[in-house]
Amino acid sequence: MDKAVNENFIGEMPEAPSYSKTAPDAGPWWYLPPGAPLAMPTQDFTRPVSAVVEEKRRGYWVPRTAIFAGAAVLTAAFAHELFSILAFVVITPVQFLFLILSTIAFGWIAVGSLTAALGFLPLFIGEQPDTIEPPPPTSPLTGRTALLFPVYHEDPAQIAGAIEAMGRELAELGRSDYFDVFVLSDTRGDDAGEKEAAVYRALSAELSEIVTVYYRRRLKNTARKAGNIADWVERFGAAYQSFVILDGDSVMSGATLVSLAAAMEADPKAGLIQTVPRLVGGETLLQRLQQFASNTYGPAVAAGLAFWHRDQGNYWGHNAIIRTAAFASAAGLPDLPGRKPFGGHILSHDFVEAVLLQRAGYGVHMMSSLEGSYEGMPPNIIDVVARDRRWAQGNLQHLAIVSQPGVTPMGRLHLGMGAASYLISAVWAMSLVVGVVLALQGQQMIPSYFRDNKTLFPIWPIIDPGAALRLFLETMIVVLLPKALGLLLAWKEARRERDFFGAIRVTLGVLIETIYSMLIAPIFMVTQSIGAAEILAGRDSGWKPQKRNDGALTFDDAMWFARWQTAIGGIAGAIAWTVSPALLAWMSPVILGLVLAGPVSWLTSRRAGPIERWALATKEDQRPPPVLVDTAHRSRDWERKIATPGGLSPRPDAAAA
Repeated sequence: MDKAVNENFIGEMPEAPSYSKTAPDAGPWWYLPPGAPLAMPTQDFTRPVSAVVEEKRRGYWVPRTAIFAGAAVLTAAFAHELFSILAFVVITPVQFLFLILSTIAFGWIAVGSLTAALGFLPLFIGEQPDTIEPPPPTSPLTGRTALLFPVYHEDPAQIAGAIEAMGRELAELGRSDYFDVFVLSDTRGDDAGEKEAAVYRALSAELSEIVTVYYRRRLKNTARKAGNIADWVERFGAAYQSFVILDGDSVMSGATLVSLAAAMEADPKAGLIQTVPRLVGGETLLQRLQQFASNTYGPAVAAGLAFWHRDQGNYWGHNAIIRTAAFASAAGLPDLPGRKPFGGHILSHDFVEAVLLQRAGYGVHMMSSLEGSYEGMPPNIIDVVARDRRWAQGNLQHLAIVSQPGVTPMGRLHLGMGAASYLISAVWAMSLVVGVVLALQGQQMIPSYFRDNKTLFPIWPIIDPGAALRLFLETMIVVLLPKALGLLLAWKEARRERDFFGAIRVTLGVLIETIYSMLIAPIFMVTQSIGAAEILAGRDSGWKPQKRNDGALTFDDAMWFARWQTAIGGIAGAIAWTVSPALLAWMSPVILGLVLAGPVSWLTSRRAGPIERWALATKEDQRPPPVLVDTAHRSRDWERKIATPGGLSPRPDAAAA
């Protein structure tokens, strides 16, 4: 590449970070290619648009009908059974409210379980559920692809290690000339910025003969991550056919990157191809539980989503490749009218960008079978809740978009389901509260309700315990179905490899994960319900750096975090015991999870023990992919360089290393 100096580029990297008069919007050190501007007009949700890519989609109603008609049948059967139990004489208003809330919660679960069931079928018989076929990594490339790392107070050693490992894999495949790396920083503060810039300056010099690494830090982080990416598109997008978005904990193998770039070149109608990243690198018990759950049950769910989404899928904000021209022409985000949290810039931009690409006629695909895509996760429940709160605000903000005339039917479904995922916890919580009220009425501890004002005889709620137990067991079958299907797929894999002990190990892992998930679910029920209430009341979540590692909590911090859950659990347990031991037994999973929220939060933030590490091991734990091994090794090297005075100075032989 011609390293000419212009207003966006420093041809000779300075010996020390310094401000440049030619880059008033970046600092303290920046290194960028010549500008290649690409217009990114702001879109208008209030007006439909003519699709840039016209394509008749036939037969999509079949998988979507299978999902939603099947869920509707299951939900109707649940509602009928529950109604017959509640309306022993005649249904009361409180019983009717319990019926509505419980049916909504069950319907949500049914959609997820049927999605897993339909995804399980092709996986079990050995078929690939991808909506676009992954080309082999030997496929030829013609266009250029940018690897974008939008960072905000991330660990530069971790990211530098990942970039170096990925760049060297691309070089081994002979494809590094088709890829450039951009570290797009929104880190605040000159001290943090200078330390970060020093690492990427050294990395750029280290890899100068392997892959080009560019860097800039915005002085004004307008519109957060979405604005960061839009800034890159408008300044350099015309030089790249496509770009890959990676998070601070993302890693992708060289073969996977080449396959994605080749797939994008092969299908001009494709606007975005989403991989299904596998969770890796966890050390705490919570991370191990999440890794095991995602990587054991996730494949069936992802295959099911691909089954009914087809080429109108969703985007998760990272580990995906995007056609630059399509993104620029169709996905410019407007600011929403009104005050935060519903007004202002769009927080969960990924969902909305997928919807905008869909309405322009571009395919939004999922390659669920493509391996070599990885990410990490927060180390403890407190950090997960903080991230979840931010996601909740972004998803609930979509309620201001979902009814706009310029949104496609599938787009409305994606946005609506995203918002519903953060409201369903409140529905669950309210159904439990109403259930306790029903139990108190059954014991005549609170006033009953009269059907009308003329009767002299109260209608006492009467519930058949046997029928209620039967309905509970049937519901648990639907709830646990994705776990069972994931276990069957794991058994099939163990049988193929003739690994008898592997089948025992994964079975124990499912048991451990199920117990912990039952304890953790009530914690998120409370936090998500409170979060939804705060958001609807107008409280903004802010934008805080995300913690990736070293998340051990003190016991005092864990107990303080869980103070509301503990209090709610204690009160609910006392009420249930007052009514009857049977009610306490029925509510014990929820009550136990709430009462033990503090100890569980503390325990899951600790390093997983040897038994848990063995039982919850994924295939990446047992046989780490080379790119992950290399990333870990090189990240440690960068940590040592950062900690050593003068360790970031480029070596004369750096390019040959």
